[in-house]
Amino acid sequence: MPDLFGTNLIVAVIGIIGGTIFLYFGAEGLVRASVSVAFRAGIAPLVVGLTVVAFGTSMPELIVSVSAAVQDKEGMSLGNIIGSNICNIAMIIGIAAIIRPIKVNIKLIRTDISIMIGVTLLLVLMLLDGAIDRGDGILLAGGIVAYNFVTIFLAKKSGGRETDSETEEMKTQSKRKTWIDILFIIGGMGFLVLGAHFFVGGASVIAVHLGASDVIIGLTLLAFGTSLPELATSLVASFKGEGDISIGNAVGSNIFNILSVLGITAIVHPIVVGDSSMSGDVTPVDIGMMILVAIILLPLARTKMTISRKEGFFLLSIYVGYMFYLYTKMGG
Repeated sequence: MPDLFGTNLIVAVIGIIGGTIFLYFGAEGLVRASVSVAFRAGIAPLVVGLTVVAFGTSMPELIVSVSAAVQDKEGMSLGNIIGSNICNIAMIIGIAAIIRPIKVNIKLIRTDISIMIGVTLLLVLMLLDGAIDRGDGILLAGGIVAYNFVTIFLAKKSGGRETDSETEEMKTQSKRKTWIDILFIIGGMGFLVLGAHFFVGGASVIAVHLGASDVIIGLTLLAFGTSLPELATSLVASFKGEGDISIGNAVGSNIFNILSVLGITAIVHPIVVGDSSMSGDVTPVDIGMMILVAIILLPLARTKMTISRKEGFFLLSIYVGYMFYLYTKMGG
């Protein structure tokens, strides 16, 4: 992939920017068109929100992680997942809470945040033997199926009152002609694949120029770029006063990243952690930070059932501190 850019740093940066644009609009087009088709097929808005939208916003992480893994850049692939999960909680929820305090739904505390913590710890256990093999991948992928069934069951049991309002807005798109949606789906997937190629290729060249390992590039550059759909969704939701979407989007994305993205990636190409390649190692600090932000969200959410601006600044400061740590580790 670096041959696509040679060793030209400027071209690599352009590739990163272009890849980011392709990833963002690819995910947006795929989600919108898929939701439209789902509504036209008579699928309930609740089901669409919990499945199509949630998986769609995680598509950049999936495409980039698989693309990196098949190029034997497991460090980039795993770093992308860990970095995205840290970014989703510490940066995205932090900024969203600073914009407007987030009211937390009790369901999110009782089920989704707890599940997020559980799957995070499960990932840590899988990493103990130094690899995430196809068996682990199948287990994780099976977990996302179970999660969807449980989430949909609980939502229906509550009377469907927790429908994602974003999917309600998307209902209007179901009036489009089917062939237009199909073109958007094909185009969205094409944009995602192309964006992933540009993104990983450019990131590889930048890693060489900076002397950074694939893991650090995955934890920072790739993680931020692939989290753009979640960032955009959460910020817009905060400005609209729909904080439940902000936090729900981030928590749901973290669950999908581990169970679905990492699961599918491991099935396609088993991930060896810290092998003899140039990928580098995921350190205990990286793993610890992922666990910390997952666990710390629970008491923050339970405090008056609100994540305040002060708590938002606290989360954001954790992310800034972690980025500074990675910068000094890189020898900057």
